Amino acid sequence: MNLKPTSTASFRRIDRHVHIIGDGSSGSGCWFRLETLWQRLLAKTMVGEMKLPYSVVFGADFDRIYLEAVLNQVRESSLDAALILAQEVPRDDDGVEMNGVGAFFVPNDYVLALGRKHPEFVPAVSIHPSRPDALDELEKCLDAGARVMKCLPNCQNIDCNDARYTGFWTRMSEAGMLLLAHTGGEMSLPVVRPEYADPRTLRLPLELGVTVIAAHCAGRSCLYNPDYTDVLIEMFRRYPNLHGDNSALCSPIRSRTIKKIFRAGIADRIIHGSDFPIPVSGLGPALRGRVKWRDHLVARRESNVLERDYRLKKAMGFPESSFTLLDELIFRSAENERKK
Repeated sequence: MNLKPTSTASFRRIDRHVHIIGDGSSGSGCWFRLETLWQRLLAKTMVGEMKLPYSVVFGADFDRIYLEAVLNQVRESSLDAALILAQEVPRDDDGVEMNGVGAFFVPNDYVLALGRKHPEFVPAVSIHPSRPDALDELEKCLDAGARVMKCLPNCQNIDCNDARYTGFWTRMSEAGMLLLAHTGGEMSLPVVRPEYADPRTLRLPLELGVTVIAAHCAGRSCLYNPDYTDVLIEMFRRYPNLHGDNSALCSPIRSRTIKKIFRAGIADRIIHGSDFPIPVSGLGPALRGRVKWRDHLVARRESNVLERDYRLKKAMGFPESSFTLLDELIFRSAENERKK
């Protein structure tokens, strides 16, 4: 499993927010649901971005087709690797699966296996800390080499500040495992607890020493949900182990977050991510003056979604370190664990 660079001078450019989606046709254990008109329209747009016909979503070989599409995107881009994300199901406070609530599921074993097979992939596991076997699953994933854990507090019903999860976050801190947590609004998935979009729900793991990456920098995903970016910026001053990512900031609504990031002077703590297969467009950043119109038009002609997002983030002014920072954090955490 390709998890660390050969030296501190050779950190890889990684897109740290790439979703793996499947239907289980390869035995992956994945599944997804398209129950609403919005979900079907979004799925059609996503596969269209990958130059795939909508019919593949309902075909008999979607696992393989989607996987090959993602691999080709990474290989034909300026990136060295992609952090691929497992997806836990929503659970109630007692750890019982909330049936019919989740939109898709990606097992930890699947992304871990992909990470072992493909050097272009770095796996991020997903564990709901209320699971009765949460600590056992965490140990299993650590033994398999996982260095990142992903959760969506507002969609999976995770109050990260719940004292019952202290042992879980403490073990992550001891192991040097990074926590990638969704912050801000969400439109692509069903939201169970909207209030958990507030990055202040991450204070407990931060105070226990976990390195946390706040996905989307806590911005709003649509016009009617709260924007927590200013809250997150204030937290940056208090927690040196807090980072953000710029995933989906090319979307029309989330692009408003870019100005706040640069105005606050925290761009060096922001990690590059696309949120693939969410569509990538430079129109929002261009209309807000964050990307030159010429750069928007050049990026628009790029058929590779990951490359398009990469070019737009560079045009916005994100430093080169934003593309390599995830690999650096993984390397540091692994080094610190070895020294214990």
